[in-house]
Order: sequence, then structure tokens, then C-alpha cells
Amino acid sequence: MYVGPTLSASEPVLAAPGVRVLPPARHGDLFDTAIRRGDTVVLIDGVYHQAPALRHKELLATMGRGVDVIGAASIGALRAAELAPYGMLGVGNIYNAFVRGEIDGDDEVAVGQAPDGAWDALTWPLVNVRHTLGLARSAGVLDSERACGLLAALRAVYYPQRTWAAVRAVCRRQGEAELAAWLTEQRERDRHFGDLKRTDALIAVRTALDGIAAKKRAVIEPQVWETAYFRRWSNAAARECVDGLVLSTEDRLVYQQVFDPAFRQRWAAYLEHLSWHPADGGPGLPLAERLAQVTGGDLPADRVFHPTVDLRDGQTVALLLAGESAQDRQAVARYADALARARRSRPGFSMEAVRDEVTRELLLRVWRCPERELDAQASARGLVGGARAVQAAKRLVPGFLGEIEKTEAAHGGG
Repeated sequence: MYVGPTLSASEPVLAAPGVRVLPPARHGDLFDTAIRRGDTVVLIDGVYHQAPALRHKELLATMGRGVDVIGAASIGALRAAELAPYGMLGVGNIYNAFVRGEIDGDDEVAVGQAPDGAWDALTWPLVNVRHTLGLARSAGVLDSERACGLLAALRAVYYPQRTWAAVRAVCRRQGEAELAAWLTEQRERDRHFGDLKRTDALIAVRTALDGIAAKKRAVIEPQVWETAYFRRWSNAAARECVDGLVLSTEDRLVYQQVFDPAFRQRWAAYLEHLSWHPADGGPGLPLAERLAQVTGGDLPADRVFHPTVDLRDGQTVALLLAGESAQDRQAVARYADALARARRSRPGFSMEAVRDEVTRELLLRVWRCPERELDAQASARGLVGGARAVQAAKRLVPGFLGEIEKTEAAHGGG
């Protein structure tokens, strides 16, 4: 289950057999190969401010693999309300409020969280504020009009600043000192007083443990999530442990495309394979015959066919990485480490920030071709064209330049 500030790490239910507790979900987490058919994912918390949020199609693809998904309490409740028609199971009061349209938007459940990874929420989400004001009305501490005024005032406080101290200050500013005192008393009696998110999260965990989601499993067709964007995400998330190294499959492929002189022949063989085994299940044909049908045969196949590679497919990976050596894999690991060091040591650095002209010079140097041939060289390696090749190869630039500097320094010192 993906949970963070909504539940304390000390909650007994999280220690139940079979429960695997993970940090708040973010984009890419559900590509984890440890999540298998028959498992149940409980989505409670997720990031969206400080990192890319979990996409809807990642959830759809997960359910399509035969994994049950339950959402509640926080971003899980919102995503469950959006994906209920596709089989995501939502539970709890917050989920029902989203479904009924009584609340909407991430801001309803957003909380501030300690930057050191501590689990406790530092602020009050709107759903808890609204619930607590409802309890105050039921207790006769507030009437409906005053509760609405307080809700509007508290909603105006930016969510990372809506601390307990801020809630009390707003109450006093609104002339509701009695409410502030009442809230203090209730929280002293029960530190979870008014915490609707916690209540719903506990319901979700118990629902998963009871196996209720499996009884309501829906069948989803891949067309619902298999888009070019999803393929890009899944390729970026593909990892494999080889020679004791956990490597990005995409990094390994790009390394071969850039540095293996024989990759042109490998890409041609891959196109031939696809021609004999079309993804749509149609009849297989020799690549030359298929090419003649499309163009009359006056263009090379790599300039006509640009298939989107699926790095989740073992046969595809085996074909494209057939020429990879152990030394290549070690180089991929070094280059990945160099990129990670650049990100750590240079605030704001990203792969996209690598200059196009520097990467283009790298490719021209490695491929030993004039710039006018860059597009053709890139296409023959499955990179479509020069612009796409430049973007793909940026991940290699810090490592490549670092190795050049080491080599030049060694020669200079000799």
C-alpha cells in the first residue's frame, strides 16, 4: 500500500501479514515488477507538488495486469472516483463525497509533510476541516452560518500553511474563541479527533485484507491505456538486474544505438522480425515486399517504418541487445552514475538541460559522419532522425565527456 502522512507508521493494521508499506505513490511506481497479478494495491497518499503525480493510465494498466486497486482517503479517493467505471474500488466517506460531486480537486486532500520523510501530516486538509466543523455543529458549538464562514476563511489559507496553530488563529480572528478551546479539548482527549482521512484509510486497508476488491474485479482492455505516452513511461521505468547491476533497459538500448557500430544491422533485423510478426496479428511478409507495397522500394526501411519499441517485451529486448557485452553494461552503469552526480552537484540540472549542440557533436564524433548525414545515421539506428537522437543521447553526455577528460589528462600526464 502507498501511504504517507495519512496513517502513522505505528498503526497496528500496517503490521498485518502480507501488508507491504510503501511511500506516497508517484509517477512510475506502479511499473514495479514486484506488483504481480493477484496482488492488491491500496492507494492512499501520493505526491503531486514536489514530483510528477501518478497517472491515470498507470492505474488502468495495473488493473489490466490483473492487480486489484483500492483507493481511499487522499489522492487514492480522488483517483478511485475518476476510475470507478474501469474497476478501481473506492471506499470511505471522502471517496463518496468525490463521487457525489460534493468536493473536487486535489486541494481537498492536500497536506504539508515534513521534508525529511517523516510520516506525520503537518497541516489540516480541507476534508478534515469540513468534517471537524460538522462535528462542532452537531455538538452545538457552531451554527451552520458560522461554520460556512469559518470554512471559507480556512480554505483561503494555502494548504502548506494550514497548521493547527493557523486553524486556531483563524478561529480567534473570526471571533470563535469558544470553538478554538473546544477543538483543543477534543484533540487532547483524542489526537485523531476529526481525522476523516485516517478513518477512511483504515477502512481501505481492512477492505484489502478481507479480499473484497477481488470479488469486484473488472476486465479492462489494453486499448484504454496503451498510448504513445504510456509506452514512453513504461520504457523509462523498465529495469533489469544484470551482472549484479540494476540498469535502465532504455539506457542500455540507447548506449547500443549510439556506440555499437553493428547496431544498424541489428535494427534492420528487428524491422525484418516485425514484418514477419506484425503487432496487429496480420499476415507476415518479407520486409522488402512490405516496403515495396508502401513506397515502391525507393527508400530504406528505416526511413519508412518507425515502430515504437516496447521494452517490457523480453523478445524485443533480446533482439535489440543481442550485441551487448559485459563491458557495455559496466559503461552504462558508469554513465548513469555520472548523470546522477551531475544532478546532485548542480542544482536545477536535468538531462534536458544538456545542450543540443554538445550532444550533436558527440554523435557526429562517434558516428564519424558529416552533419548532413546525421538524420540518416540516426534513422538507421532506430532513432528516427537527428533531433530525436540528440534528445535520447543527452543521458550519455556527462559520462562521455568525463571519460574524454580522464583520457586527455592521462595522456597529458604521460
